[in-house]
Amino acid sequence: MAFEATLETIDNIAKITLSGELDGSTAPVFKEKVEEAAKQEPKRLVLMMQELEYMASAGLRVLIFAKQKMGKEVDIYMVGTQELVLDTIKKTGFDHSVFLLDEYDAVEIEKV
Repeated sequence: MAFEATLETIDNIAKITLSGELDGSTAPVFKEKVEEAAKQEPKRLVLMMQELEYMASAGLRVLIFAKQKMGKEVDIYMVGTQELVLDTIKKTGFDHSVFLLDEYDAVEIEKV
C-alpha cells in the first residue's frame, strides 16, 4: 500500500492522518507534514495511525523529530496505532513521550 500523509488543523489541533508503509523512502513526506503543522503552532499534534501498516526506523526518527520540533509544551497523541507499529514504538520507549489512544475524541484531547 502506498504511503500517504494528510494534514488538517482545527481549533489549534493539528491532525496528521497516516496510511500505508512508513519507511526510508516515505519518511520525508511525513517530516514535511510535521514541519507544516509546526508552522501553525498548534497546542496538540494528533497522529491518526489506524491505516499505518508498517513503520521502519526512519518513521521513528520523524516521530522523535516531531517531538523536538513541536516542543515540550505540545502534546502528541497517537490514535489507533496498529500492533506492529505499536510494538516498534514500545520497544524504543517512545510510548512514554506520547499519549496513546484507541479512538480520536477532539473534546477529550482538548481537556488534557
